[in-house]
Amino acid sequence: MLDERNALVADIRRFNRFYTRTVGLLDETLTQSAFTLTEARVLFELGHLDRPTASETAGERGFLAKGFHLEMGPIASDIARQLRVDAAYLTRILRKFAAEGLTETRTDPADKRRRILSLTARGEAALSGLQAAADRDTARLIESVPDDKLQELGSALRKTGELLGDPARENSQVTLRPHRVGDVGWVVQRQAQLYAEEYGWTIEFEAMLAEIGADFIRNFVPGRDFCWIAERGGQPVGAVFLVHQDDEVAKLRLLHVEAAARGLGIGKRLVAECVNQARACGYIRLVLWTNDILVAARAIYERAGFKLVSQEHHHSFGKDLTGQTWEMDL
Repeated sequence: MLDERNALVADIRRFNRFYTRTVGLLDETLTQSAFTLTEARVLFELGHLDRPTASETAGERGFLAKGFHLEMGPIASDIARQLRVDAAYLTRILRKFAAEGLTETRTDPADKRRRILSLTARGEAALSGLQAAADRDTARLIESVPDDKLQELGSALRKTGELLGDPARENSQVTLRPHRVGDVGWVVQRQAQLYAEEYGWTIEFEAMLAEIGADFIRNFVPGRDFCWIAERGGQPVGAVFLVHQDDEVAKLRLLHVEAAARGLGIGKRLVAECVNQARACGYIRLVLWTNDILVAARAIYERAGFKLVSQEHHHSFGKDLTGQTWEMDL
């Protein structure tokens, strides 16, 4: 394990050298502008003080956004610590911005003892120019990446942030979307791996998943069959299927939530989506089959209004299990 960690350290350092050289982080100024990397970061934070963004509504705000609503005295040291820059250096940056007319201060009407720092129109224009240049340079960076590899690159970046504790990743909102090409295969793979890791189920379970997935694709009826993928920060973290049995009865199948995303109510949302869609489609009954050891899933079903109608003992997936059939009248 130590050897693996040492090898990973070397890989990260190699990538850092490649990336800093590629995007020009070692250049004297950022994106051929008048600002250094640190100055650009401070300018960006200032530009997001009072303008809520999508990330801010999800709970993320810049360090300066938190600090500049305090009295100006302790701000520099506090923000410098958060940004890991020298307090005196940060103070010089702020003075430079003020001298160039990029910032202005005003008294907080709610508390006359406080001063609020914000960008002027000139500062906003400078920030917009920086952001446009950064977007242009980043777009140029990925020009050589084939279209069919863009999603893979994005997923790799998001996964890296997740593994290294990116707070923005943890604050990401969960969204549900319809399935697309490749999603059914992902469900089969992830559920087979998860149940093997968590319950010791054998590859026999993967075979059953593959059969269910293949039947869903082969017999798919638009407007009657559905699959939803739950995403968090652009990464799939769960799924559920709604499959027609006949004109009146539908099945809820293959519900799962990734271990790292549990406790966020994702399973409840996926089941609710199934129930609501089944009603909208005119089904009169919704049924599902599960096993009694899947305690968390069973609790979700019960809270959603499903009733246990039968159970049977069976030996499957290398284990002695108790299967359960649940139903809901719609």
